[in-house]
Amino acid sequence: MNNSDKDKMIKNLNEIVVPALRQLNFKGSFPHFRRLTTDRINLLTFQFDRHGGGFVIEIANCNSTGYKTSLDRPIEPNKLTAHDFNTRKRIQANMKTPDSSTDDWFRYDKKNLFGLGDIYKKVCKDVLTKLDVADDYWKNGELN
Repeated sequence: MNNSDKDKMIKNLNEIVVPALRQLNFKGSFPHFRRLTTDRINLLTFQFDRHGGGFVIEIANCNSTGYKTSLDRPIEPNKLTAHDFNTRKRIQANMKTPDSSTDDWFRYDKKNLFGLGDIYKKVCKDVLTKLDVADDYWKNGELN
């Protein structure tokens, strides 16, 4: 895996997944997105495998007023990311496992497993099928 593979994945995420997030009223720029509702802030962050070839989506909820760190440092609502919280959920290709190894993540380095076609677009379509899991968590999940 090289950076051009990651760049291709990010390009496809920006072209396919980010517009779907915009339709759900998310704001922000890659890799951090947030949606402010009347009672909470929904957060989504793309986290790439440090060894390349895959990513996971971290999601979290926060009170609509924002957040203060353990050091009592406030973080403005428009600056929050899912990584600011210990309580969050992972959205990944394999949602059946309670544990998350990078093998469970969305993988774009497994080109031979998918046969012919564009692996980046296939991974993006898989991400889109998981947004309902994220939406349920954003509505009903724990607030930080």
